[in-house]
Amino acid sequence: MFDKSRMTGVLVPITGTDPRLGPWEHVAFAAHPLPDQEPFLCGATYRQVARARAALASLDSTARQLANPTLLRRPVLRREAQSTSALEGTYAPLVEVLAADEDEPQTTDLREILNYLTMAEQAFAWLADGRPLTPGLLTNLQGVLVHGTPSAEKWPGQFRGEQVVIGRRQDASHSDPPVRAARFIPSPPGQDLEARVRDLLAWVNRDHGEDIDPVVATAMAHYQFEALHPFFDGNGRVGRLLVVMQLLTEGVLSEPTLSVSPWFEARRTAYYDALFAVSAHGDWDRWVAFFGAGLEASAVDTHRQMLRLLSVRDELLVQVGASSLRSATALKLVDLAVSRTSFTVKQAAAELDVGYARANTLVATLVGLHVLAPVREGAAYGRRFHAPAVVEVLLRP
Repeated sequence: MFDKSRMTGVLVPITGTDPRLGPWEHVAFAAHPLPDQEPFLCGATYRQVARARAALASLDSTARQLANPTLLRRPVLRREAQSTSALEGTYAPLVEVLAADEDEPQTTDLREILNYLTMAEQAFAWLADGRPLTPGLLTNLQGVLVHGTPSAEKWPGQFRGEQVVIGRRQDASHSDPPVRAARFIPSPPGQDLEARVRDLLAWVNRDHGEDIDPVVATAMAHYQFEALHPFFDGNGRVGRLLVVMQLLTEGVLSEPTLSVSPWFEARRTAYYDALFAVSAHGDWDRWVAFFGAGLEASAVDTHRQMLRLLSVRDELLVQVGASSLRSATALKLVDLAVSRTSFTVKQAAAELDVGYARANTLVATLVGLHVLAPVREGAAYGRRFHAPAVVEVLLRP
């Protein structure tokens, strides 16, 4: 039951027809605009927020010290793409995601996961240009995410045009229509939903520095986006990408090297329970504490992985430097193998700005030095290569 004294939204009537059970009437939850002041939080939650800020600052400090801060963006994004998609029921083993060809994914699930990479790169480029978050940006990102997948059949690149329901209550009867069995029913589609999304983005774009801690503001905005559920599909993935985007706009991060979804994926039920507690009981304290713990753990984990990748990179550079190779391009190929978890000779030639024959020779030489290896032994066509030591780091818990 909703606690009316602390509701963060309003219940609105909705109607529809179930193909099996006929017409129905019910209510949906339309979230109120976010306040411009912090919700009440207990001391323990504030301390958790402070720990999250410290962990994020440590991660970002290391990222800013890199000569090429974007070096580790791609491998972190691949891991995030796999985990954030798994949270929504689209799963492929991480080892397959790391080896997949962006242009020719072998399965529909891989296509959807790799679409996340394209979406994220477009989002980060948008922010790098200094542009604010807009409804048009969100719809474009969602369209990229679902492109070429079954989800593109309904409202791709648009706010949803029909009612959706989320989850299923444990006490629901098997004879109940989905809307009555649902755990949560977000806003009905239409102009009011779109207006609430615009309100959210205007809130995110405002400076809350004097009134709301940026970690708390990010937690509030993430709840609001998930409560509005503006798309037919992809809300979770777009919403978790917005977490990193907001931390960038708030100045908490300067590089999008944070991967948040592995932690939330491992605590999927608690994640949904904490979100629901805000809608049902106005329990911001529980949600912000949970979210802050997730950011802290994610920042620590990403930082640890970043340091491992940098250590592996240094070892591979030493290995190449100790060989008979005297080519600066060979060292650049090591960086390519760190930033791209798998690649073709053609891709290497393009990124290194050398001819195909030269790239092919360099790749073969680094394979001989056991720096690189074929992704699939004996492949005659579509040969892809990776650095096994890099992949091992990314696969390590």
